[in-house]
Amino acid sequence: MTGNRSGPSAMHNGAAARKTDMIDVRPRFTQADADALNARFEGVGAPEMLRTLFAEDALGTIAVVSSFGTESAVLLHLVAQADPSIPVIFVDTLKMFPETLDYRKTLIERFGIENASVVEPDAAVLAEKDENGLRWSFDPDGCCAIRKVEPLARAKAGLDAWISGRKAFQSVTRQNLPRFEVEDGRMKLNPLGDWTKDDLEAYFAEHDLPRHPLEAEGFLSVGCAPCTSKVLPGEDPRSGRWRGWDKTECGIHTPVDPDDPANQPVF
Repeated sequence: MTGNRSGPSAMHNGAAARKTDMIDVRPRFTQADADALNARFEGVGAPEMLRTLFAEDALGTIAVVSSFGTESAVLLHLVAQADPSIPVIFVDTLKMFPETLDYRKTLIERFGIENASVVEPDAAVLAEKDENGLRWSFDPDGCCAIRKVEPLARAKAGLDAWISGRKAFQSVTRQNLPRFEVEDGRMKLNPLGDWTKDDLEAYFAEHDLPRHPLEAEGFLSVGCAPCTSKVLPGEDPRSGRWRGWDKTECGIHTPVDPDDPANQPVF
């Protein structure tokens, strides 16, 4: 008697062969994606760009990272106007000015921000590497690494994209700043990258945005209290950060090669 074969051997050789499960470990975005977005939104205003991106939901899980500094109100207002549900992350280094913490509460309430969160340094790491809280005074890079860079890395772990408030005019280290760039496989947005100081001032005035309490005292760029000083006439806005040190960034906006000893925090 002849007929179709059945049983394990037939299953093994037929269409029911097991499909191999694969885990996609490719980066969420590539430089080609950033180039395409930069081309697409060239000449498009930041408000319209943000509204379009949020409506399309093309960037996946996204959040704003804000220092709630002297210029932060502009970006936060733009985002909240486009979609107040977009998460806003604040890294509290535990060395912030009290005025900054108060300002954060003011902006969240005024703009109707619906999803604001705070991330702090790991307590065990601080106990081990900054027990007396003075690391900023002899190793500012190491202090930023444990109080700002690592906490933010934790906060960004679940994000596909994040929004930064950087602007090209703020410092020579931020010139030629694109609107879209890729960092560690995530899309990084700089909606205000091409805005000037006059653009910011006009937006503050047009929308009657609250000012950071320390700005009137000469603090034009506000970070942690121990490492922030007043800006003198003629200096660039970020010259008051880490004054006296060969340091211009905290590390969250600087690509770092972990294999380069020059980029290793001194712990």
